[in-house]
Amino acid sequence: MKLWFGVFLSVWIGLAAVSWAAETEAGGDSRPNILWLTCEDTGPQLGCYGDDYAETPHLDALARRGTIYLRCWSTAPVCAPARTTIISGMYPSSTGSEHMRSWVPFPQRLAYYPQILRGAGYYCTNNSKEDYNLINQAKVWDESSTKAHWKNRPAGKPFFAIFNFTITHESQIRNRPHELVHDPAKVRIPAYHPNTPEVRHDWAQYYDRITEMDAMAGERLKELEEAGLADDTIVFFYGDHGSGMPRSKRCLYNSGLRVPMIVYIPPKFQHLAPADYRPGGKTERLVDFVDLAPTVLSLVGVHPPDWMEGHAFLGPYAVEPQPYLFALRGRMDERYDLIRAATDGRYVYIRNYMPYLPLGQHVTYMFQTPTTQVWWRLFQEEKLNEQQAYFWHRPRSPEELYNTQADPDEVDNLAGRPEFREVQEKLSKALREHIVATRDLGFLPEPEIHTRAESRTPYDYGRGRSYPLARILLAAEKASSLDPGDTPDLIAFLEDGDSAVRYWAALGLLSRGTAAVQLAREKLLAALADDEPSPRIAAAWALAKYGAASDREKALETLASLISYEDNGLYVALMALTAVDDLGPPAATLKDLVQQHSRPTIQRIHDRMKDVIPRLVEHFLTTLGQAP
Repeated sequence: MKLWFGVFLSVWIGLAAVSWAAETEAGGDSRPNILWLTCEDTGPQLGCYGDDYAETPHLDALARRGTIYLRCWSTAPVCAPARTTIISGMYPSSTGSEHMRSWVPFPQRLAYYPQILRGAGYYCTNNSKEDYNLINQAKVWDESSTKAHWKNRPAGKPFFAIFNFTITHESQIRNRPHELVHDPAKVRIPAYHPNTPEVRHDWAQYYDRITEMDAMAGERLKELEEAGLADDTIVFFYGDHGSGMPRSKRCLYNSGLRVPMIVYIPPKFQHLAPADYRPGGKTERLVDFVDLAPTVLSLVGVHPPDWMEGHAFLGPYAVEPQPYLFALRGRMDERYDLIRAATDGRYVYIRNYMPYLPLGQHVTYMFQTPTTQVWWRLFQEEKLNEQQAYFWHRPRSPEELYNTQADPDEVDNLAGRPEFREVQEKLSKALREHIVATRDLGFLPEPEIHTRAESRTPYDYGRGRSYPLARILLAAEKASSLDPGDTPDLIAFLEDGDSAVRYWAALGLLSRGTAAVQLAREKLLAALADDEPSPRIAAAWALAKYGAASDREKALETLASLISYEDNGLYVALMALTAVDDLGPPAATLKDLVQQHSRPTIQRIHDRMKDVIPRLVEHFLTTLGQAP
């Protein structure tokens, strides 16, 4: 397989190199270097984006020479799936890698964009974060470390280099002590956050970190200038997703997805710029992270391969602007969710497929931020207004629609209003078509992403005839609609031939509460013996939460049999513990069994998910008043 991949890549790159050579001969220009300056957890809170509170002189200066992209979205509001999108040029939902720090095989006949660049003669370095959810067995970078640098390239080689700044990461906006530079009294508090000293401090510290990051970016640009390479290097600056503040990071609002992007193309490479590129200008063109890989390939004269799902927006292979951007949320660390979003640049449409869970689930890492803690406390004390409390409510609205021009904080949900029906239907239709076209694997329970693929990769399984996406998607739509009229269909779906359909049927009944669960009682009880663990867990969750006492006992027995990671694997255990944790005190009889997983001897499937089960265990025991 590796040999086949090498032959394929060599032939493909050779053809691309011939194409580039012809263009170079015609244009008389050498190939550009490409420098990516990236930062973590940063939205468009920069001076050049019109934020008067921000202090970002170096990036503002870059913007005066380059072009600002006003409508750039990360594909996911958290780092690992966002970076997985960039490296592959594919939606994580296509490859089965949307869940935070999952570990999914990548088809070895395909390639990451640095592998293609290296095959085309580029020296490629990454300094330093990777955090990809895909397993690629071939060498990706010439160097990927804190020492990686374009200066280490062989003589005469063009370079592609990334420098990633971590100073703006979520962890850095809450670490204390910190002496504020930005005045917290002057910070703008978004409508969804409570106006408290803790919130003001976190926002001010976030801006402090952005200023520090700006200085780091300035040093890298100065380094390039002093080496005499500024005129030969195309520069990108962007953040990996929105702010690290709660309700930005991990959430499919503009606050979690919209990022700054500045591109500078030196005069000698202006022939690679499209019509909307203007030095010192701004463009409304819609750009998504899935577009970055094909764009960088286009800039060096390599035609983006067909497997990449993005669209080049620079270089000779740039295509016409796209009408929509799409984004996703799957599991966030220890918490499952399934949300999809689309935007036309003005309106943001969000589809919640698990509305029975609050958006503000207890993600342990997020709850370390002072803003999260005070926000949750005020919610419990019923001291929040409706806009501030929505983050914690259950059920959520199945559909959300926001006009980001009139409502930049996205707190006025327009979904269901007659005057916005046409916009909602347009974006809903575009999103559904995107889900079908990309063969979205996120509608499978996470264990089945792996088990159904068998010897294939999830990506290949998703493109085969055995993946009944249309039927599963219909079940997920009816399950999450919260419409009582869909209840009969959900009850019928409990006997469907596909386990994912049965899983969604049980979740849909769970979403509707006592009346629906009682109506489907006999079939839910039968589902406790399902051949697949995912429908068993969903049925047990529904019966344990809304069933009679005798049914609850049977449901808890089912969950007890599935929370052992040694017997069931990491993903099944995680799903079962999710249900147990949500049940809280009614599942107290499982305390001793759950507590076994808090021991340090817990088996590690791999380092990327080593904390998810212990975090759920800790939260469950804390809920029972018996924190480990």
